Amino acid sequence: MITYGVFFESEYYQKFIGFGILILFFIVFPLFSYYRWKDKKMEDYYLNKENLKKFRENSDL
Repeated sequence: MITYGVFFESEYYQKFIGFGILILFFIVFPLFSYYRWKDKKMEDYYLNKENLKKFRENSDL
């Protein structure tokens, strides 16, 4: 829809671009985020003493 609105002269080209952006924002991005995070544990990303210790041990600095 976005490419149609950009490349083809239409009376409603702004609406095509807008609806394309809305579809990306409300449908495609949440599906992508869910797919990438479905098997992750949020506890691994908390900033606590154990994770800081693991980070320091694995750091090459």
